[in-house]
Amino acid sequence: MLHTRGNEKPAFQFDHSGAANTQVKVATIREARCSLSSYNRRDFFKITLFIEGESELNYANRGYPITRPALVFTNRIVPYSWEPVEGTIEVSGHFCVFTESFLRSGMPAESLKDSVLYKVGGDPVYFLNEEQLRYLTDIFIRMRLEIDSDYVHKYELIRNQLSLIIHEAIKMQPAHAYPAQINASARITKLFLALLDSQFPVESQQHESALKKAGDYADRMAIHVNHLNAAVHDITGKSTTAHINERLLKEAKSLLSHTPWSVAEIAYSLGFEYASYFNNFFKKHSGITPLAFRKIL
Repeated sequence: MLHTRGNEKPAFQFDHSGAANTQVKVATIREARCSLSSYNRRDFFKITLFIEGESELNYANRGYPITRPALVFTNRIVPYSWEPVEGTIEVSGHFCVFTESFLRSGMPAESLKDSVLYKVGGDPVYFLNEEQLRYLTDIFIRMRLEIDSDYVHKYELIRNQLSLIIHEAIKMQPAHAYPAQINASARITKLFLALLDSQFPVESQQHESALKKAGDYADRMAIHVNHLNAAVHDITGKSTTAHINERLLKEAKSLLSHTPWSVAEIAYSLGFEYASYFNNFFKKHSGITPLAFRKIL
């Protein structure tokens, strides 16, 4: 029985030793495109400083055209996607990804998920004047230099610099989003599917799924569940629940195939309260029980 998940995606790969180096990364946008692997950890928060170029941020069910320097706050809790603007220069700037635990000692006790910068219904985009752009660019450059240095307290410096960025944004007036009227169903469906995909792979038997049904996804996207269901069915021809069940079944088969976890452990990690519920779900959608599926591998 294999113990390696075949569908796992790598998180950022870090070159430095130390406890903090799995919790923070600083780079330019160009570096990310050329050399850095993608990240998919749900506890990562991201701050992006856009300096040049144009793009559109679709955040939950709202759209933000980024046409000038801006500071943007995103995470995998609230679904989002980027749409390039054709005919414009390549986007350039800096970004930092980090976990809440990395930042916690330098910030108030309030969770980042509930802060004005990251919460559902909040505004993630802050346009910058020339003075703000110079100030924030200097901080990102300093963080980028520190991440490659051998200074023993470099992560403490980076934590302080991150706090400066966050507090600077809190003082700003956020940008106003515009409702995306054209292809609204397509946008909502794309964001739903991205949010669904972000829940996987399951990496621990102790994983607790926060999103189990269509209503949970609708709440996260700050729209009514009927609106979500109608949009998803209009674009894909399938219900929101059908998509959720298909993805759960795919993950269940992967866990049965590539981990030594018991059926009960798999059931819990996928959000089923009882193993019997998981057995019924699996048999309904695959025709056999989880144990029978594992035996034929």
